[in-house]
Amino acid sequence: MAVSPPQPGQFAPSGRARGSRVGRRVRRGWAAGIAAAALLVGASPVASAHPGSGGGEFPKVPVMTGYGGAVSSVDPDATRIGLEVLRRGGNAVDAAVATAAALGVTEPYSAGIGGGGYFVYYDAKSRTVRTIDGRETAPFRMTATSFIDPATGLPLPFDQGVNSGLSVGVPGTPATWEAALRRWGTLSLRQALDPAASLAARGFVVDATFQAQTATNQSRFDDIVPTRDLFLPGGRPPVVGSTFRNPDLARTYRDMGRYGVDWLYRGALGREVVQTVKAPPVAPDADRVFRPGLMETRDLAKYSVIDRKPTQADYRGVTVYGMAPSSSGGTTVGEALNILETVDLAGMDAATAAHYYLEASRLAFADRNRYVGDPAFVDVPQRPLLSQGFANERACLIDPARAGVSPVPPGDPSPPYQGCPAAAGIGDAEPYEGLSTTHLVAADRWGNVVAYNLTIEQTGGSAITVPGRGFLLNNELTDFSFAPANPAVPDPNLPAPGKRPRSSMAPTIVLQDGKPLLAVGSPGGATIITTVLQTLVGRLDQGMTLLDAVAAPRLSQRNGAATEVEPSVPAALRAALMARGHVLRDNPEIGAATALEFLPRGRIQAVAEPTRRGGGSAGVVWPT
Repeated sequence: MAVSPPQPGQFAPSGRARGSRVGRRVRRGWAAGIAAAALLVGASPVASAHPGSGGGEFPKVPVMTGYGGAVSSVDPDATRIGLEVLRRGGNAVDAAVATAAALGVTEPYSAGIGGGGYFVYYDAKSRTVRTIDGRETAPFRMTATSFIDPATGLPLPFDQGVNSGLSVGVPGTPATWEAALRRWGTLSLRQALDPAASLAARGFVVDATFQAQTATNQSRFDDIVPTRDLFLPGGRPPVVGSTFRNPDLARTYRDMGRYGVDWLYRGALGREVVQTVKAPPVAPDADRVFRPGLMETRDLAKYSVIDRKPTQADYRGVTVYGMAPSSSGGTTVGEALNILETVDLAGMDAATAAHYYLEASRLAFADRNRYVGDPAFVDVPQRPLLSQGFANERACLIDPARAGVSPVPPGDPSPPYQGCPAAAGIGDAEPYEGLSTTHLVAADRWGNVVAYNLTIEQTGGSAITVPGRGFLLNNELTDFSFAPANPAVPDPNLPAPGKRPRSSMAPTIVLQDGKPLLAVGSPGGATIITTVLQTLVGRLDQGMTLLDAVAAPRLSQRNGAATEVEPSVPAALRAALMARGHVLRDNPEIGAATALEFLPRGRIQAVAEPTRRGGGSAGVVWPT
């Protein structure tokens, strides 16, 4: 039954705490230059019509404020579906699952039931943050040398690992949806999937981003018969403005709603997935050799999601909650914030503040690469990594006038902490990670909040579509290290049977006085971490609006030789950073955040990208 709009102030989190420094800090320093540049990249909320699939047109806007709940995703059809769930009385979990299922239709190269993800949830009744680890797992036949070419004794070339059944992990997304709905939702799985099934059958309008992603993957899509048939109609990418339909996925969603997720994990769909992984349906004229995978039906039957205690970092009077390992997002964002807690970013000029942000990220990534993996297989020192004592030791290594030289070595997070120890050990080279994934946020009129990253890893995943089922399989197992980066240094991310590969996904919820203030996340591989970190710094330290913080030109340092910068980073800031020794390398686009903020008088603001990935879609139930 539809719910009536709340009166001002009825929305659960009140504005009592919003008069804190978060709302009062003026925009200056780093923010002044970045926010001004954001105007050049289209931060104004101008709608672009995107015909929906039924329900009329839904505007594709980067910011919307109002009451009754909110959804933000990269796609207007998905956001519309999530908002409709809220309007009909569903809660944030219901809306998040329905939105995610819709993204499996409109963002099939980034997410879907062939992948996995991380679900972070704030429960307004208990005032607690909970998480679901729905990461994919390695088959039980996988070993530490599975990505070593037996013919050469060397690691496989990365693209050969990606384009193979070998890269496909046991999907965790359906189990995540089922677990979230059962624990915290009000809808059945069938009810949550029905809107996306209708969208898949009816189709969505192809935009320039979808067309470009298809064109980028055309060569490898053409090598797999069902992928070619689905995504290359007539042998070429679909035309912008045309309607793309996926009746196979519509049937798959309806069957999953009817039979439940055991249809995948213990039933007929699972057998089809395993057959596809073990014998990819390669075209006779294929340009590539797709190696067979190692998955068996027993791997699916043994899969389960994991409830994990979230990471937690106190920063500038708020509490930042994130995803614990197997993701490295929560620990790395948290450690970097703890390092930055030691300095006054708001009082710095633009270049100095940016320098500290980059150096904190450099150090946190050094520790991430050395210590973080699946905690069921390696001893992850999560509590020490997130201790302020360790952060203080790391912070004292930052030279205010000079950039560090990567790879910087990791620190020793074990106590006792002794001031400023000299750097020791060997740094790890930055591992490669695919740049796809998607993220959504949802909140309801009761104050429940979801931040949810889901993925099939690289754009287009493994390129392997399950015949007749309408979805791509992930290539998540290429997130493992194919071999140790340095034989002299232990690698926490080598493959093993049943192991979850390390992830950089960082769905984040921020509380102030125990109530939700912000939720944010992004796609982008390892740049997810720096995108979330920079957005938080922009909003909490620099006095930016959330929209400005999301739209701001991005910089990303991941303990690599170069710092990646978007083209819109101001020339003066570039010059000042280079004078400090930063090596800059252009990256046309870093991340694609979605976020929300709770405002005074019961209002909520949803925010999406103004331009990245073609712009996102933010909406609220009752706009003001």
